[in-house]
Amino acid sequence: MSATAERRRLGILAGGGTLPGRVAEAARAAGRAVFLVGLEGFAEAAVLAPFPHAYARIGAAGRILALLRDHACQDLVLVGPVRRPSFFDVRPDAESARILARIGRAAFSGDDGLLAAVVRVLSEEGFRVLGVHEVLTEALAPPGQLGRCAPDALALADIRRGIAVARALGAADVGQGCVVQQGIVLAVEAAEGTDAMLARCPGLALPGPGGVLVKLVKPGQDRRADLPTVGPDTVRRARDAGLRGLAFEAGGAILADRANTIALADAAGLFLLGFDPNKMTETGDPA
Repeated sequence: MSATAERRRLGILAGGGTLPGRVAEAARAAGRAVFLVGLEGFAEAAVLAPFPHAYARIGAAGRILALLRDHACQDLVLVGPVRRPSFFDVRPDAESARILARIGRAAFSGDDGLLAAVVRVLSEEGFRVLGVHEVLTEALAPPGQLGRCAPDALALADIRRGIAVARALGAADVGQGCVVQQGIVLAVEAAEGTDAMLARCPGLALPGPGGVLVKLVKPGQDRRADLPTVGPDTVRRARDAGLRGLAFEAGGAILADRANTIALADAAGLFLLGFDPNKMTETGDPA
């Protein structure tokens, strides 16, 4: 990282989970000052506590921008899951109303369209918006098998089926993942998110070899926001759902807490596979 980059204070707009703290730690280790704005109802107090921070509700864009500017933030990362609220729950302040007007129809489109518009507006407001992987460089999922367990031929066929389904979902800006078992699509991800999708799977599962979770970047997605994320909680929920493994786009997914994620998958007998979707569907070779 250049000396110029190190002098640029990083603002972190923090949703849930531990990833906002890991991004803050990586930025500090690189010599950056950080300031976190935790989104009320999503950000975890224990994650934000070691760093300078404040809280704001999701509809208080005026407060969020003021906090970032008051703390001289120049670069900005959006990290951590946030459940998209109903428009009627947002209670937008005057600044939010102005931003919603600039976003226009994207405010009522799918998540990717909305996030792309939010990134554009934040850039217009003078912030350089970065992807998580640009700060936490080791976060991107690598290609190939991680851990001891490997997918068999049936699982690889389910992954290829899952890629086709996830691409269709992504093209419609619906979701980033699905669960496939023995060629049958058990569940697809929409507004409820991955955790809720996995919770539905035990009641849908077929006899025989378990299914596979497949996560994929949406076509044309701005990779600075909302990359698919796989972490320890994902592995636990996949195990509880009776799945055999998790497959995700190499270089297109965040692997949160890699060592713990791999250890939990090994203990549960689940495979973890980073794949190239084009190679996987054309040649059957994951990498």
